[in-house]
Amino acid sequence: MAGPENKQALPQEVPVYLFTGFLEGGKTRFIQESLQDKGFDSGERTLLLVCEEGELEYAPEKFRGKVEILNLDDEDALTPAYLAELDRSRRPERVLVEYNGMWMLDTLYRALPSHWSVFQEFCFAEAGSFLNYNANMRQLVYDKLKSCDLVVFNRFDRSQDVMPWHKIVRAANRACDIAYEDPKGKVRYDEIIDPLPFDKNAPVIEVADRDYALWYRDLVEDMRSYNGKTVRFKAQSGVGYGLRAGELLVGRPLMNCCAADVAFAGLVAQSKQPPEVKLGDWFILTGAVRIARHPGYEKPGPVLRVLDLQPAPPPEDPVASFY
Repeated sequence: MAGPENKQALPQEVPVYLFTGFLEGGKTRFIQESLQDKGFDSGERTLLLVCEEGELEYAPEKFRGKVEILNLDDEDALTPAYLAELDRSRRPERVLVEYNGMWMLDTLYRALPSHWSVFQEFCFAEAGSFLNYNANMRQLVYDKLKSCDLVVFNRFDRSQDVMPWHKIVRAANRACDIAYEDPKGKVRYDEIIDPLPFDKNAPVIEVADRDYALWYRDLVEDMRSYNGKTVRFKAQSGVGYGLRAGELLVGRPLMNCCAADVAFAGLVAQSKQPPEVKLGDWFILTGAVRIARHPGYEKPGPVLRVLDLQPAPPPEDPVASFY
């Protein structure tokens, strides 16, 4: 029998702090201040991977701990092999990444060693240019918002209404914090509570055509609150895997940020008497929600018991979106 000395030790988990956003967003300043803060830096062996050359330069002589700065200018070079080599040669105890706003986050996430875990993700943007970025590069903006824990808008004029910025963030991410920093460095946090555009406590939850994306996301994120409730919405029949006799997939094409990411957001529906619908047919479905295991889902999910199904014309915009 092999003794403990022959067992290979598992690599220790390395926390990754990810800083995303766009030029002049304030990433470099925030990282510099964090590495000077004794509350954040207590001497860990830190690797700072800089993927974007900003307007400010780091002052490593002011860092409290052991920080090695590496620059990476080519997205194609951000590979699993590259990060594995950094892990082997530098043996970091933690990693900070100043990420290039023009690079998609999937490039980084696919390259991370298995024991590197993103501990916190921050997104920084200059308030004045953010709306233009969103109008012209929506996919890149959505990519940086969808998984972040905190969004910081710097140089924010306190006289401005925060709602345009708030709505863009909340369309991509309902859980993150939002901070507005004025030119003097004073920060205020977003405290707007967004009511859902449908009544979850009604005997039948009526989902308007334009609200399908919001309802579907709320259903997926808070499934248990829908267990046993009845909903009514316009849907289309789709192709599903793991369906059994009397079952069909119902839903709508859903666009998160751009036409390239449209996917069918569907749910399993069950009926004692299978409705006579063909692939692509539209209808108004009334169904009772039950959270259950089903071969069509990787984990327990919402299964609808069909109470009523009536043919209907397609919605004005068949592709659902977050407004």
